[in-house]
Amino acid sequence: MYEGLADPYCYAGATVLKNMRGLRQQAALDKFEAIATAKRAEEPLPTGALGVRHYRAVHHHLYQDIYRWAGRFRTVRIGKAESMFCYPEHIPAQMRALFANLRAKRFLRGLTPDAFAADAARFLATLNAIHAFGDGNGRAQLAFLALLAGRAGHPLALDPLDPAAFLAAMIASFQGDERLLAGQIRNLIGRSGR
Repeated sequence: MYEGLADPYCYAGATVLKNMRGLRQQAALDKFEAIATAKRAEEPLPTGALGVRHYRAVHHHLYQDIYRWAGRFRTVRIGKAESMFCYPEHIPAQMRALFANLRAKRFLRGLTPDAFAADAARFLATLNAIHAFGDGNGRAQLAFLALLAGRAGHPLALDPLDPAAFLAAMIASFQGDERLLAGQIRNLIGRSGR
């Protein structure tokens, strides 16, 4: 999972995130999280202006049954393997800048499918590098991407998503190569966008 020092999100002496069910075994939390977020994902996602507040609302919607801090920016430094995500003291400013850029680009409307995929990959790579929440970033990012794509006229068909390939593309984008991620997004654009 994530690496951190004295993480207030975890139970003392453990790496299991504090949760509303009080589950202290990672496998049990993983199972509960998968079921709860899948149930919430079947419901309509929150509406909004595709800004920071809207993104936070999406995370809250998906994780509200699991974590009391759902939708709130994390307050600790985290990383995976050798890579650190945005320090928490910079998250608000980085999120404002990212979403201001998205707004300036007209939320990626009016682009060809290939151009949309490239710009969406850049947005998603930056959003992932910020990693605003203590957990659930990937699921919230994908849900938000689907909202963004739909409004931009490039609805995504998520059924053919290959989780391993998408994760590999996200890792490559974190290391500065967004081409695989753009390809993954392009492959998800519904038939109406082809």
